[in-house]
Amino acid sequence: MPEIVIKAREAKISEQMMVRRILPFRKRRMVGPFIFMDHAGPVSIQPQEMTKMDVLPHPHIGLSTVTYLFSGQVTHRDSLGVEQIIRPFEVNWMTAGKGITHSERFEDPEVLAKSSLEMFQTWVALPKEYEEMNPEFDNYKPEELGTHTDSGIWMKMIAGHAYGLKSNVKTLSPLFYCHVKMEPESKLDLPKEHEEKGVYVAKGSIEVDGYVYNPGQMLVFSKSDTPVIKALKPSTIMLLGGEPLGERYIWWNFVSSSKERIEQAKADWRAGRMILPQYDNEEYVPLPEVKFQKSNKSEAESPEPQALS
Repeated sequence: MPEIVIKAREAKISEQMMVRRILPFRKRRMVGPFIFMDHAGPVSIQPQEMTKMDVLPHPHIGLSTVTYLFSGQVTHRDSLGVEQIIRPFEVNWMTAGKGITHSERFEDPEVLAKSSLEMFQTWVALPKEYEEMNPEFDNYKPEELGTHTDSGIWMKMIAGHAYGLKSNVKTLSPLFYCHVKMEPESKLDLPKEHEEKGVYVAKGSIEVDGYVYNPGQMLVFSKSDTPVIKALKPSTIMLLGGEPLGERYIWWNFVSSSKERIEQAKADWRAGRMILPQYDNEEYVPLPEVKFQKSNKSEAESPEPQALS
């Protein structure tokens, strides 16, 4: 049985973009190093409304953002001077470290005219020794991600390693993040080498230990749990987890092992000391004026993160 089942909640990240937010959850802040997970779409929208989906320039510290698309297209711009279009089954991995700003724009009306947008955005907390590293950005193509097909199961290793598959994505702590498609009646064990494991149902329906789980639910397991996942219909699941890093503060778009460091990031953004993206610097998201209300790391009040990434 899972330790906990998380039901995704709706969150609004721009004028026309609603997402299903899975992490952080009040009773479960992280799964391995993963501290944030959004599932956006599928979304279809008229071309004249596309700009209302845009996520304006905003800051991050202390984490890596991971963007992965099922369908559609997004343009990423950041304060390193990167301008990158991400397409389905690629990975955008942006490590904020001591600070980065970026935006996501939806700029090709033909893409949404031909297909909908569906994407996942996760954040991976950084080990303490990397929290203040220089920011980095990499885009990885589908062929750089390990892929396997067998017995009604297709899987692509987005990052990390499991099931004998390995992704070329550079990571800074032990983890796995996997996109899996299952045919009806197919079965899959969870990887045994990772300390914490999450199973998010994106599509279809699965059965674990006689219980049925449906889209929008995440099951969280510890290393001692060895469940078998059975697909009841054509299903898509996202597997993630790894070694826990210890507690982290999360406030808006900032993650850190230090509350004081988050306060510094807030002051830096408020004062305009964080550089905006070189090719997208005419507007930005202002700092939410919400203060920490409690001292406990898992209960500190935080405004909703400004994500997709």
